Amino acid sequence: MSERGTWLCPTALHRMRLLDMEAKLTRPRAVMYGALLLVFIVGLPWFGWTPFVPLVLSIVGYAALRPRIASAERPEYVVAATVVNAQVLIAVGIVLTGGADSPAIPFILLPLVTLPARFSSRGVYAGLAITVVALLAATVGADTGDFLDQPTYVLAGLATAGGLTAFAQFLMNAEMKQRSDAVLDPLTGLLNRKSLIDRFREIAEQAALTDAWVCVVACDLDRFKAVNDLHGHDRGDQVLRDAAYVLRKQLRSFELLYRLGGEEFLAVLPGLTLGEGRDVAERARVALEEARPAGLELTASMGVAAARGADISYDTLFRSADAALYEAKRRGRNQVRAVGDDPETRLADGLARRKAA
Repeated sequence: MSERGTWLCPTALHRMRLLDMEAKLTRPRAVMYGALLLVFIVGLPWFGWTPFVPLVLSIVGYAALRPRIASAERPEYVVAATVVNAQVLIAVGIVLTGGADSPAIPFILLPLVTLPARFSSRGVYAGLAITVVALLAATVGADTGDFLDQPTYVLAGLATAGGLTAFAQFLMNAEMKQRSDAVLDPLTGLLNRKSLIDRFREIAEQAALTDAWVCVVACDLDRFKAVNDLHGHDRGDQVLRDAAYVLRKQLRSFELLYRLGGEEFLAVLPGLTLGEGRDVAERARVALEEARPAGLELTASMGVAAARGADISYDTLFRSADAALYEAKRRGRNQVRAVGDDPETRLADGLARRKAA
């Protein structure tokens, strides 16, 4: 999975955590901005209106970038842009309110606490470096003489920045390990069924707001039981690992692949219509057949379903894709079937029982 990652989010788990935490940080972020606004209002006799400008620009900048986070191919870069935007604007506020003597110096430390919740260690250290540079530019760079006369606040800010980052990073590393143990399939490294429901709910909510499509592809390896019977379970495990790798390579970074159990996989494709999802499934089917996982001839059957906007429901989509998958099995395996391919079958209801692979 890491081949689709970036230095900010090297794995799909990192990216999933970023999107999950970004949604959960909405309320704390509102509290933070509210607290800053209250302080500036109370401090009007001393600060004047000047500090409001960077604060408002920071809020506007985040509001403009936030809708792109869920749909971006690499959402970590959009989130990083919001962090850089906030730090630069806070630095401007420090310059406008006294530089090295500015009471706004502690404010530049606030975003540091959120970095480990969103990025890998390299992203956290990059964020810390940006903060240090912004603070020094707003103080030492803006007025070196003033800094030399009164370096206390700046030095205290630098020390606090390092301490906050270290503690936050330690706590988030522990959280990341627990998250990994809970939501990753230990055999293939793919996301597991437990992580699917919460993530799909977020995708559905976003699609409802933007009237976007969401497509799901159910995949089942054909006659996998025979692999275990003829070649042993160790070889079967290698087939699953290789198959997971091949399937994951066919998806873009924001498209998610889950192992539901056994030889069953499910891909969630935000923004794709039924026809586009079918093309992805067909490409994955061909790639899997050509790859020969663990050196064995292997094929897969796939079922595709899609919905749009407020009509998106995980249960309905999964039942429909599962029934389409069953139809692919019934018609001879090693093929892709989509909802609507066979009007005589009740794909949307998913009433057919799965046929043994």
